[in-house]
Amino acid sequence: MEVASSVTCITLIILPVLFCGSAAGNRKALYSVKAQDDGTEMAAMAPSSGEGICKSMVETHGYECEEHAVTTKDGYILGMQRIPVGRSGGGAPGTRPPVLLQHGLLMDSITWLLLPPEQSLAFVLSDNGYDVWLANSRGTKYSRGHTSLSHYDPAYWNWSWDELVAYDLPATIQYVHDQTGGQKLHYVGHSQGTLMALAAFSKVEVLNMLRSAALLCPIAYLGQMTSPLARNAADNFIAEAVYWLGLDEFDPRGEAVVKLLKDICSKPDVDCTNLLTSFTGQNCCLNSSIVNIFLDHEPQPSSTKNMIHLAQSKEGNIKMYDYVDLIENMKHYGQLSPPTYNMTSIPNDLPLFVSYGGEDALADVDDVKLFLGSLEDHDGDKLVVQYREDYAHADYVMAENAKQDVYDPLIAFFRLL
Repeated sequence: MEVASSVTCITLIILPVLFCGSAAGNRKALYSVKAQDDGTEMAAMAPSSGEGICKSMVETHGYECEEHAVTTKDGYILGMQRIPVGRSGGGAPGTRPPVLLQHGLLMDSITWLLLPPEQSLAFVLSDNGYDVWLANSRGTKYSRGHTSLSHYDPAYWNWSWDELVAYDLPATIQYVHDQTGGQKLHYVGHSQGTLMALAAFSKVEVLNMLRSAALLCPIAYLGQMTSPLARNAADNFIAEAVYWLGLDEFDPRGEAVVKLLKDICSKPDVDCTNLLTSFTGQNCCLNSSIVNIFLDHEPQPSSTKNMIHLAQSKEGNIKMYDYVDLIENMKHYGQLSPPTYNMTSIPNDLPLFVSYGGEDALADVDDVKLFLGSLEDHDGDKLVVQYREDYAHADYVMAENAKQDVYDPLIAFFRLL
């Protein structure tokens, strides 16, 4: 029994690697934030200056930083960070092209700040003259507010990436657009951040406010992913089983789990980057110390409904959430099966930078090629595709050499527009 329990525990610890490329666990959250009589949270809409990402991760490196809060049309209050200028200054914020960075599943905007300033994409963009904005999806540490719901109310977690497409992405893009004097912005997404964008682009959402989009490890189709444990998780709908047990919040960050992993990773004969390989593929260029930095801040919660929706994507189609029950589908969509996001609807003149890796076991090469096939009529001068044979999923946000391999070409692409 003890052995079986240990195996189950380890499996639940590492399953969230499915889309974020990290080691973590699953538990039902224990909540400490009290609610008012009307059910709303007493927490502030935006993190205070003493506890936010700006103070802990940006200003410590000598950069200016602002905390912002954005309210979606369905009431979620999202924290955002802005790095208006680089360390060397160079142009007023209103004159610098804005860039919005969107993280993947079980992560937050710290994704873009894990590496030293000379290597982290957020800082590199800032030092290259861009007005950098960092998004945090609903349910993560700095986006847990709501106009009427507490985050321990099950209704708060009744969403999947459909809602990230319909509400979070438009709200953040609109906010950046308005705050920067109506400038069109560049978008950078990693993993689930690419799925959100592609689904929105297929419906021509937000495109009038964009200059371009950069898609790192594009997640559109998941039918061919080679990660054995990730595929097993999807095949067996582990997330769905948890959902029906009443776990509306999928929270992988438990103090005991993080401490255990950090203790293991601190041993001189243990290289914790190997823990990622079975899920993300063989990452080429991670420093083993990056795992400890990661565990200081990540992973972050998502909704269990979102995990189910992502698992449904393994069938090779990009569809809205499938309620399985035909009556429920009819009630939500007016048809028996969920509508499809049509990738061929993405405008051919939208400037796209796509980068994917040959070792990625999640954004599998064959799945990415299937997505690229939907862009076969895309304007040739509006599409740049980069293939990194040695890169896996986590390399794109955690590799020591990602700046020269990916970020510099990405910035060169932006400068053409």
